[in-house]
Amino acid sequence: MVDIATRVHNHNWKIDPIVRSLIDTDFYKLLMCQSIFRNRPDTRVTFSLINRTKEIRLAELIDEGELREQLDHVRGLSLTRGESTWLRGNTFYGKRQMFRPDFMEWFEGLRLPDYHLEKRDGQYELTFEGAWPEVMLWEIPALAILMELRSRAVLKTMGKFELEVLYARAMSRVWEKVERLRKIPNLRIADFGTRRRHSFLWQDWCVQALIEGLGEAFTGTSNCRIAMRRDIEAIGTNAHELPMVYAALAESDAELAQAPYKVLADWHEEHDGNLRIILPDTYGTEGFLKRAPDWLAGWTGIRIDSGDPAAAAEVAIRWWTERGEDPRAKLVIFSDGLDVDKIEALKAQFAGRVKVSFGWGTLLTNDFRGLTQGDRLAPFSLVCKAVAANGRPTVKLSDNPNKAMGPADEVARYKRVFGVGEQEAVAVVV
Repeated sequence: MVDIATRVHNHNWKIDPIVRSLIDTDFYKLLMCQSIFRNRPDTRVTFSLINRTKEIRLAELIDEGELREQLDHVRGLSLTRGESTWLRGNTFYGKRQMFRPDFMEWFEGLRLPDYHLEKRDGQYELTFEGAWPEVMLWEIPALAILMELRSRAVLKTMGKFELEVLYARAMSRVWEKVERLRKIPNLRIADFGTRRRHSFLWQDWCVQALIEGLGEAFTGTSNCRIAMRRDIEAIGTNAHELPMVYAALAESDAELAQAPYKVLADWHEEHDGNLRIILPDTYGTEGFLKRAPDWLAGWTGIRIDSGDPAAAAEVAIRWWTERGEDPRAKLVIFSDGLDVDKIEALKAQFAGRVKVSFGWGTLLTNDFRGLTQGDRLAPFSLVCKAVAANGRPTVKLSDNPNKAMGPADEVARYKRVFGVGEQEAVAVVV
């Protein structure tokens, strides 16, 4: 096993680039990329970095030259033969050849497009603009780079013994969480921690800890490279990006109202089984389900990613019941800001009422809270979102107004179209 503290202390970025592969990304990005490649390949999209934690002034912590080096390194990456073979021949969600030959030929020839970087008011403005299937693949590497460069900036100030103690404490914390999770009957949990991880080496260590500590309760990782290296399942379905861009392309309010369902109709044609998971909160879960076509009730389950998770699950249970579906046969995936206390509570509340699964993210792969003076390694909320499509702004409402984004006039329009009223604000931890 890697001695992370020694590796950090003797750090040489050419040995340890932050992003080591084009498949050092989340599985859902590749699934969505194939769908976009098939359905909307010519759409022009802009992605932009958004730091929700304004007090962390990234441009003052991270050297611009180092950031450019890491971004340029990613631009030089391409699929290796082994990675291509794994994607072409492996079984994902019980299906062999999940990725089609035409998509794989395109992906094998891909180099990520250029980026635009500048400093403004203590923050980095980092944007990517181009064909949707290409620029979307910048999201995860960009976040991983910024998060790890922030970690490295702090770690550079620490000596070898201090690093040894830091990682010993962090490892002990993860293992204490594992020991608590072991006690939960019929637990199903996956690693969703790529985008805001402390580092690649740390995410890989956390995954190995879950493999050993949780056994069959650990269902896999969202990170494709780690899934391939550790011979475990790659986990993921779809994200808010799809309905946000489809909605921005709508020509009228009527088309806008149908955009989230058009996304899932396209998805329905490509995937079945456990890949048919609804993500309903982009424009409000309750309204989405109220207006949803009947065929969506037959899908496998939903993923809950904002607002009060228990309240959203109750809404879903009522919706399935009203549509003549048995909620006990449905899967609810909780994935927003999870840590052990919340996992324990949600599993207890919904056991026997639905099938429950968890996507454990930042507080698995970046929980260094309280372990440094001034809490300089505490995780923070950094995202990279699609902000425009074919020149039109995108909007996200969410079930939590603190996660909403978009121009004020468009946010007001979307609230009107989707019938979103007052919402309860929930603190965004990560």
